[in-house]
Amino acid sequence: MQAKAEKALIIGAAGFVGSYLTHHLHDDLGRSVVVTKLPRERLGELPAKVVDLDIMDKESIIELLFEERPDEIYHLAAISSVSLAWSNPQLTIDVNVKGSVNLLEALRELFYKPRVIMVGSGEEYGHIRPGAVPIPEDTRLDPGNIYAATKACQNMLSRIYAEAYDLELIMVRAFNHIGPGQLPIFVVSDFCKQAVDIEQGRREPVMYVGNLSAKRDFTDVRDVVRAYAALAAHGVPGETYNVGSGHAVEIRELLDTVIRRSGADIRVETDPAKIRPVDVPIIEADISKLKAATGWEPRIPLEQTIDEVLDYWRRKGEEDGKAV
Repeated sequence: MQAKAEKALIIGAAGFVGSYLTHHLHDDLGRSVVVTKLPRERLGELPAKVVDLDIMDKESIIELLFEERPDEIYHLAAISSVSLAWSNPQLTIDVNVKGSVNLLEALRELFYKPRVIMVGSGEEYGHIRPGAVPIPEDTRLDPGNIYAATKACQNMLSRIYAEAYDLELIMVRAFNHIGPGQLPIFVVSDFCKQAVDIEQGRREPVMYVGNLSAKRDFTDVRDVVRAYAALAAHGVPGETYNVGSGHAVEIRELLDTVIRRSGADIRVETDPAKIRPVDVPIIEADISKLKAATGWEPRIPLEQTIDEVLDYWRRKGEEDGKAV
C-alpha cells in the first residue's frame, strides 16, 4: 500500500497550473509543498517554500532532490504554448526534452523512489480522424506540431526509465485546461480578454480570431490539478493517463458562449496571425482509464469557467485603470 505523501515538489510552478496545484496540495490535502521557478520569474503569495531552479542544470536538480526528499514530484516545467513552440523550436526541444531527461537522470541517483507525475499533452495524439474519438491512451501517436512532438518524446522516455530503472513515474496527457489567470495566448483567455476590453471601452467592438472549426477538450484547471494529485496517489507507475473532460467543444461554440456571457455587442473577424501552420480538427479524451484508477470526475462546467475568466479580466481591467 502506498504510504501517505507528506511533502510535494512542484517543478516549474510559475506557470498557469503551478499556483492551483500548490493550493490544492497544501490547502485541500495537507501537504508540505516546495515549488521551483526560474530566477527571473515571480510568484504570488503561495503556501510553499520557493526555490530557484533551472531544469537545464542537472546538478541543481540532484541537489534539490537530496535536500528536500519529496514524496511526490509534479513536473510542470515546459514550453507549453503551441504558438511559441512554432516560433522557437530549439528552445522548446531544449526545455521539454533535455530538461525532462535531466530530471529523469536525477531521479536515477536518488536512494529512494518518490512518486512522479510527468505532465504531457493531448496534443501528442496529433492528427485524429473524427471517427477515432474519444481517444484512448493506446492510440498511435502522430504529433502535428513541435510542442506535441517534444511531449511525445518525454512520454516515451519516461516509460522507458520507469521500466528500466524501476522508477515511480506516472505519465499524464493533459488536454486543454482553462481558468482564471491563464495568459491570453491561450484561446479561452484570449477570447475573454478581448470581450472584456470591448466591454470596458479599451478597444473597438471587434474580436479577432484564428481557426474556429477545430474541436478541443477543455477542463477547468482546478479539476485538472485534482486529477494530478489523484494519479500521484493511485496511478500505476509506467502507465499513461488522459486528463480531460471527455467532451470536445468546437472553438466557434466556445466563442459564441464567451460573447453571449459577456453581454457586449461584438463583431468577429479572422486574424491571419492567429492561424497556426498546422491544426488538428478534433481532440477529445477518453478518460475511462483515469476514472477507473482514481474515481476522478470533472466537477466544474465550461460555462462557469468562462464566467470566472471573464470576471478575472474585468477585475484586472479595473485594477489597471486605477493604476493609471
